[in-house]
Amino acid sequence: MPGAAEADHHGIPSFRVRARIFCTIHLAPPRLMVKLDPEDQRSLAEAHPDVIEAVSGYWGRKGSTFVAYEHADGPLIDALLRMAHANVTPARTKSRR
Repeated sequence: MPGAAEADHHGIPSFRVRARIFCTIHLAPPRLMVKLDPEDQRSLAEAHPDVIEAVSGYWGRKGSTFVAYEHADGPLIDALLRMAHANVTPARTKSRR
């Protein structure tokens, strides 16, 4: 993804654009955290209740969303990663795609 880089985040892999995290990978329990728009987060959690849920507390209200990747298919994960990437990518980087 344009401008994306991997970096450590408290011992787990994270993916960022200009230091803004859009995804982290957790192994225990196995899940991704993706940064979604809160409205998208709500609708996707309703559509995929066993796969997608808001992170509890402040970060969840800001769009941080857990994804049980072992229960998600490839196209859903791809779409979530693209949405999360778009949410943290500056407009000038987006125009280079």
